[in-house]
Amino acid sequence: MSTRKLFGTNGIRGLVNVELTPEMAIKVGLAIGTFFGRKNLLLGHDARTSGALFSRAVIAGLTATGCNVYFAGMASTPALQFAVKNHQMDGGVLITASHNPPEYNGIKAIWSDGIEISHEQEVEIENIYFDNKIEFAAWDKLGAVRELSGINDEYIEAIKKHVDTAKIACKRFHVVVDAANSVGGIATPILLRELGCKVTSINANIDGTFPGRLPEPRPESLGELAATVKAVGADMGVAFDGDADRSIFVDEHGVIYWGDKTFAIIIKQFLLKNPGAKIVTPVSSSTLIKDTADAYKGEIEWTKVGSVTVSQKMKEINAKLGGEENGGVFYGSHQAVRDGAMTTALLLDIMAETGQTLSGLVAEQPQYFIEKGKIACPDDKKAAVHEKLYEQVKDLNVSTIDGVKIWFEDGSAILIRPSGTEPVYRLYAEAKNQEKALKLVEDYSLKLKKILETI
Repeated sequence: MSTRKLFGTNGIRGLVNVELTPEMAIKVGLAIGTFFGRKNLLLGHDARTSGALFSRAVIAGLTATGCNVYFAGMASTPALQFAVKNHQMDGGVLITASHNPPEYNGIKAIWSDGIEISHEQEVEIENIYFDNKIEFAAWDKLGAVRELSGINDEYIEAIKKHVDTAKIACKRFHVVVDAANSVGGIATPILLRELGCKVTSINANIDGTFPGRLPEPRPESLGELAATVKAVGADMGVAFDGDADRSIFVDEHGVIYWGDKTFAIIIKQFLLKNPGAKIVTPVSSSTLIKDTADAYKGEIEWTKVGSVTVSQKMKEINAKLGGEENGGVFYGSHQAVRDGAMTTALLLDIMAETGQTLSGLVAEQPQYFIEKGKIACPDDKKAAVHEKLYEQVKDLNVSTIDGVKIWFEDGSAILIRPSGTEPVYRLYAEAKNQEKALKLVEDYSLKLKKILETI
């Protein structure tokens, strides 16, 4: 981490006891506590082995500045975010590294509306941290720690208010849930059963080493889910990331879909009921998203990549729907944050209302093939790589809202951008056929490697 930078694209993240240590977590707690100023804050964590450790460290920092901490224990990020808003907290702190491998953990700060704080507010916390502007409370003004139970039940009830529970129940859907051995297995299976679904769970036991699969739901790691859906004759499968704010779906034939395809289904139904509405999405999203918004009279608001940016833009323009290609859907009527369980309920609601299977809903869409790749790139070389890459492609149809996105005349496109959470460059390609998408990833991966050799 650079000397003046704590926060990445999505909170603070680092290797446990290497980049993110208990000592650092206490100081981050002190900085966040100073930023909020003796307020009531909710704190919870995901299933990582270091979750309890960092929770205690951050709580020590928060209470030392006079903040009262309401400890909600282990829960998904969206359940914790909903609890911040529902219990009228002044804010919250979440201990999670989302989709990162098990050796990572992280810290996110949440505002009173349940949305992650803005990047400008993150800078305020960084300044307190690096300039040692900590405001300690007097010995008799220390914060208290209280347990807060029942947040998962409240979260489930809130989701049910946004879908037609009776219509879903009539369909008796069978859903396979792949919880990645993390918090996706806490609320969603209960929610689905309460919606009248039959639930089969895999990777359901909580285990912070993530033995079933890594916590990022990628097609290459979801073979077990796809096979299970087919084997048990389920209507749908859903795989969560490590903190269950993102969801990737599998249809009844075992076909795995990137988030664009399921987000487009939700956009279509949303715009049929809310014509002219604004849809917030990062520049990494497929052309399919723009095609769908155009077809159903919606308006796209493009942003940089990152859930914080999408949530903040939704708040700024009062948009009720946002989404990312990685399976993050932000349903503003519930909360303007990524929410895997809410997304699952929305898709079941659409399947119940239309009488369509998931594969049938996807078949109605213009078909684009999405392929992804990543190339290792040290953080201190990312800016130089960007400059050299832009020099090579600047004569093409290029956008630099976030990284470099190139559109080609045949409708294909590729986005090449540095990760904000890992020392890698990410590539997202799309085309009307899979071979072209794969070739774009291959060609531009090679370009990046050659550029890196010169830096």
